[in-house]
Amino acid sequence: MRLPVMDSIVPKPVSMIAQPGGCSIGNQIVVEGQITELPKPDLPAAIRPFLPNRAGAPIRLKIDPTLKTLGDEGYRLSVKASEVNITAARPAGVFYGIQTLRQMIHKDFPDIPCVEIEDQPRFSWRGIHLDVARNFQPKPFILKYLDQLAFHKFNVFHWHLTDDQGWRIEIKKYPKLTEIGSKRKDTMTRFDPPEYTGVPSEGFYTQDDIREIVEYAKARFIRVVPEIEMPGHAQAAIAAYPALGNSGNPVEVAVQYGVLNEIFNVDDSTIRFLQDVLAEVITLFPGQFIHVGGDEVPKEAWKNSPRAQALMRQRGLKNEAELQSWFIRQMDRWLDRHGRRLIGWDEILEGGLAPGATVMSWRGMDGGIAAAKAGHDVVMAPTSYTYFDYYQSRDRATEPIGIGGYLPLRTVYAFEPIPPELTATEARRILGGQGQIWTEYIRAPEHVEYMTWPRGCALAEVLWSPSDARDYPDFRARLGVHLQRLKAMKINFREPGPEESTPFARWTSNQFKETWTNWDIDVTDKVKEGDFRVVFNFIGGECRLDIDEVELLADGNTVAVDPHDGQTGSVDKDNIYRLSLPVKKPGVRYILRAKVRTDGGTDSQGEVSLLTGS
Repeated sequence: MRLPVMDSIVPKPVSMIAQPGGCSIGNQIVVEGQITELPKPDLPAAIRPFLPNRAGAPIRLKIDPTLKTLGDEGYRLSVKASEVNITAARPAGVFYGIQTLRQMIHKDFPDIPCVEIEDQPRFSWRGIHLDVARNFQPKPFILKYLDQLAFHKFNVFHWHLTDDQGWRIEIKKYPKLTEIGSKRKDTMTRFDPPEYTGVPSEGFYTQDDIREIVEYAKARFIRVVPEIEMPGHAQAAIAAYPALGNSGNPVEVAVQYGVLNEIFNVDDSTIRFLQDVLAEVITLFPGQFIHVGGDEVPKEAWKNSPRAQALMRQRGLKNEAELQSWFIRQMDRWLDRHGRRLIGWDEILEGGLAPGATVMSWRGMDGGIAAAKAGHDVVMAPTSYTYFDYYQSRDRATEPIGIGGYLPLRTVYAFEPIPPELTATEARRILGGQGQIWTEYIRAPEHVEYMTWPRGCALAEVLWSPSDARDYPDFRARLGVHLQRLKAMKINFREPGPEESTPFARWTSNQFKETWTNWDIDVTDKVKEGDFRVVFNFIGGECRLDIDEVELLADGNTVAVDPHDGQTGSVDKDNIYRLSLPVKKPGVRYILRAKVRTDGGTDSQGEVSLLTGS
């Protein structure tokens, strides 16, 4: 009998050759070879809880430094009737071999299949980002989440710790950052129209909490990359210390979401303040990279600040974009002097990039392409493939409220971190990629899990497995068994459900204006007899799309109409239109006509899908 676990490993190994027979494993673990890493990792602890409590074939965990072709994270897993061997050049490789072995252990089968596996990751940066500033997540959940990441062979946890709505890391020198900055009066639950919980919110991690979490991650071979936002997304810090702002006036920790105008000033005292913060941060996070944000910095506060303008003239800076670049360079130089590397969102490219900086490209792939061509390391994190706060279905009425967009499982699986525009040398600058969980509308740990999995499973395979082995139908088949593992781990994943139809029309920036116009779409080859729904989904840009009515025309004659007002943008409202075609006649041209306009400009992009049924 062929065991189902052989066809369900996620991410898919590089090479897996089935052998005849099975192995009845026991609870004996033997470690062989010298582990030079300090502190010495407890590799048996990674597998012991998952073994049956019985005598049986031993599990041998071997360190063999001569296996250099496997790299630091590759492994060999050999399952024979008499024993199981996991061999790697470094402990990380043994750990990932253990994760594969865990997936092969099935409660309904006493034996595991004999097999020979050789495996190693495609990328060195396989990350998941979690925003705890907008909605604080408790320490026990962070630890559980790290277990989930390790199980899928992710090795970076990007921890977004500060933003306008909360400062979540204890800084001993500046206690008001958490005494004031970690608390807010209310929490927004819907952007338009604005809705709030009416309940205060607070929370932060002590430095002891952080040390515990970092050590927990390290035992699972996960690097924790902290993000301390600057110079924008700074209102919580400015609420604690108003002198850090540009006006000097007191402000409160933000309760609303969006891009807010409170940003750090550029005085020397503020630069020193933030470097003092980083001095404590680097004692807590031993990893190479420190993330400083750098995204979504509105420049009005600097334009209206006499001090900022004087400093620009004094420093010979032409504009506010160069001022931001100067700001980031101060942090880059400071981190470099302290043996660390700066990483920031792709806006840090504007005005000139700090020499040692690494770019995290989120506004598409272009920022990453430009950075790689300029000789900078890059982590690809584009909204269109990796923003897990986006909706998972076009029918948003069936999903928890989200920030907008649409990112189905299939699209995540189609992500290719290395753009074809790069040469082989430039492509080596792409360290990898990561998925983003922004928590504006994600409050509970269970909701974080729901948004992460199974899209995180797809991303894990993109970042680990060879690109030429990618096969979405095969992945979906393996995922069916894999999700049963997640259920056993008490993970609140989203059931994938049937594949949704691909969009049949898209709108692009500047296609529509702020005046009503009819948009005609030929659906002759798309529409079928019966009830159907037309769904408008905003996927990018600064402006929402308003819809007044949608009708179906047959050779110019109206056969169905849904006249209600709707909109799609950062928040959707009545964006589904229900129509019916009683009889589809041959030789007739069918047109879908939507009356649309943009709101607040012309920068709007989205797609239109057709779903069967009412």
